[in-house]
Amino acid sequence: MYKLYFFLFCALVCASCSKKYKIEGVSSVSMLDGKMLFIKVQSGDRLVNIDSAEVVHGLFKMKGKVDSTVLASLYMDEDCIMPVVIEPGDINIRIDNAGIVIEGTPLNDCFNEFVMKKNSLDDRAYEVEHEESRMIMDGKDLQTVHEEISRKRQALSDEMNSLAKTFIQENYENVLGPGVFIMLGSGMPYPLLTPLMEEIISDAPDVFKNNFMVKAYVDAARENMERMKAAGS
Repeated sequence: MYKLYFFLFCALVCASCSKKYKIEGVSSVSMLDGKMLFIKVQSGDRLVNIDSAEVVHGLFKMKGKVDSTVLASLYMDEDCIMPVVIEPGDINIRIDNAGIVIEGTPLNDCFNEFVMKKNSLDDRAYEVEHEESRMIMDGKDLQTVHEEISRKRQALSDEMNSLAKTFIQENYENVLGPGVFIMLGSGMPYPLLTPLMEEIISDAPDVFKNNFMVKAYVDAARENMERMKAAGS
C-alpha cells in the first residue's frame, strides 16, 4: 500500500511539474539593463500581461503555470520584440545585437528554426538589391540587369512562400500554424487574402480553419475583398 501511495504521489508531482514553464534570459545589449520585459497574450480584442521581469545585469527570469500552450509575444515596455510559445518546460531567451533566439522547448525550437531560415532568405534578398546597384554602376545593360534581378527576386519569393506554406501545413494543429498565418497578413494595411493564404486555407483541416484568430482574419479579409469587388464593378 505504501508503494502505491508513493507512486501516486510521484505521478501527481510529475503532472503538476509538466504544467509549469520557466523562462531564463540573457542579454548582452547594455541598453536593456533596467528595462521591463512582458509576456502578453491575446484575450479577445486586447493584449493581457501574463508575466514580466526586469533585466538586471543582463539577466531576467520568469516562471508560472500554463493551462494550455499559447503563442504569446515578448514585449519591451510597449514594443513587441518577438513571438514566444508559452508551453511547459524551460524556455531560454538570448538577446544580442544580432537578434533574439528563443529555444529550449519543442515548439520554440521549431519556430526558431523557421525564423533562422527566413532570416537567411531575407539576407539573400538584401544582397540581390545590392547586386542590382552594383550591376548598374558597372555599366551593364539595363534590360539585362532588370531580367536577371527579376528572376532572382521571383526565385526568392517562391522560396519564401514555400517555406511559410510548408511550415504552416506542418503546424496546422498547434499554435504555430495559425500564428504564422496571421503574420503573413500583418504587413497589409487591412485584412486581405493573398493567393498563398487562399491556398493554405483551402488545404487546411477544420481545426485550423476554426481557430479563432484564423477565422476572424479570414472573415474580415473576405468581407474586405467583397467590398473591393463591389466597388470595382
